[in-house]
Amino acid sequence: MSFLARTPVIWTSFLLMLVIGVGFGLCRPMVGGAFLDMTSDPEMSRTIIATMSDAQRTAHAWVTVLLDTAYPLAYGGFLGGVALRFFGKFGTYAALPALGVVIIDLTENLVQVLALAGWVDALDAKTWLTPLKFGLFFLAAGVAVIGLVIGVVGLLRQRRA
Repeated sequence: MSFLARTPVIWTSFLLMLVIGVGFGLCRPMVGGAFLDMTSDPEMSRTIIATMSDAQRTAHAWVTVLLDTAYPLAYGGFLGGVALRFFGKFGTYAALPALGVVIIDLTENLVQVLALAGWVDALDAKTWLTPLKFGLFFLAAGVAVIGLVIGVVGLLRQRRA
């Protein structure tokens, strides 16, 4: 995991996170305007899927498989890398929320793709997957902000000395 703490990896993960985020915006019209990731309500998810055309369901499935698989890897790499880099011997523990959110986000993606393809309706899992995903994301982001503050303070101290 020390690989994630390297400066080029942190910057690359950050840039990929931004580019993929733009990609979601560009793909929004193709999926009918609503991404399933934004709701934890299984009935709302089913309604969204039911109102989609076949082309929109297919597009949403591909966006989920391609972009929304890469996205948690990118933001997880960035948030986890910052935690590993700036929390010293506690870095592994500080990076756990980032690792957790990647696992939960990818699990949510699987649930959504299965439903979009019409293979399995496990959307009831979104009741806990989606809030857990957002909770872990915000926790990991908070840890990363603290890590960046630690990094800036350390850099300022070095420059003074």
